[in-house]
Amino acid sequence: MNPKPAKVLIIQTAFIGDVILATSIAEKWHQYFPDCTLDMVVKKGNESLFKNHPILHRVMILDKTGGKWTALWSLHKKIRSERYDLVINLHRFFSGGFLAAFSGAKEIRGFRKNPLSPLFHKKYPHSISSSDENQHEIIRNHALIADLTDKNPAKPRLYPSEEDYRVIQDIVHPAMDYITVSPASVWFTKQWPIEKWIEFINHVPQKITVYLLGAPGDHPLCAHIQNNSARNNIHVLAGKLSLLQSAALMQGAVMNYVNDSAPLHLASAMNAPVAAIFCSTVPQFGFSPLSDQSYVFETLHKLDCRPCGLHGRKNCPEGHFRCADIQVDRLREILDEDPLRK
Repeated sequence: MNPKPAKVLIIQTAFIGDVILATSIAEKWHQYFPDCTLDMVVKKGNESLFKNHPILHRVMILDKTGGKWTALWSLHKKIRSERYDLVINLHRFFSGGFLAAFSGAKEIRGFRKNPLSPLFHKKYPHSISSSDENQHEIIRNHALIADLTDKNPAKPRLYPSEEDYRVIQDIVHPAMDYITVSPASVWFTKQWPIEKWIEFINHVPQKITVYLLGAPGDHPLCAHIQNNSARNNIHVLAGKLSLLQSAALMQGAVMNYVNDSAPLHLASAMNAPVAAIFCSTVPQFGFSPLSDQSYVFETLHKLDCRPCGLHGRKNCPEGHFRCADIQVDRLREILDEDPLRK
């Protein structure tokens, strides 16, 4: 693109995890064009990830509470008024495509999968499969700017504030060893069973404190785990911390145990140690952890039915949920390993 773009917009109006992974684009772009004005569009609820963000100039919000079309038209007018040089649309569905295609930008880039991609100036493939050859999502995203930067994607990154860290300091003693457990998922087949989480937590050494993380709606699940565990040093923080405060807490943990869900990507964005459990989905889809110290746990059963889809399901189609059959000891053993070995 010539001349160098001075004003760029990144669009990712999908789920929290997708938005976190999209920060890799912001990081790489800022490395090459630190003087560029870089904005981002996310859907309502995800904007808290970017509070006081040092790279992003402005975060615009797609708020559909008043109706999808009203929200899209209102935001479209705001975007068009900004006169962007370049729009990078990472969202593969209509809403992101609409905002990009009619942005009035000098150049629009996005994925061919988007239904409005014929209106983009440059279109790129986005392939997800369960084969070992598949790429991580940050690599797929990076393809949209590789010709303007280099071939190597940046890692995603979040920036908790000093106040976020102060909140964590009020919770965690400096000499305390702790783990976080994020046991919930929107989808049943992405969530390791509650009884497995309880069994695992009961096998964690007593000297290690356990914090249960999640959204406000996850509080009942976490409270059930707490009430049925055989330890005193377990605390429910679900719904009590912001996303950035949760990220700050994860950064100082001995290990963070997560499902294939948003907390996995929070850990990656903080380069926090993470153990990710994949039940019905597989890491080959391209959403595996990116932290320097990371582990992936899957069932050892050879199941013809796994994966049963790109996203989770409300129940196991086969009725057995054997993909969640992962031995507790395997998760426990990594607490005895030397982190410097990774």
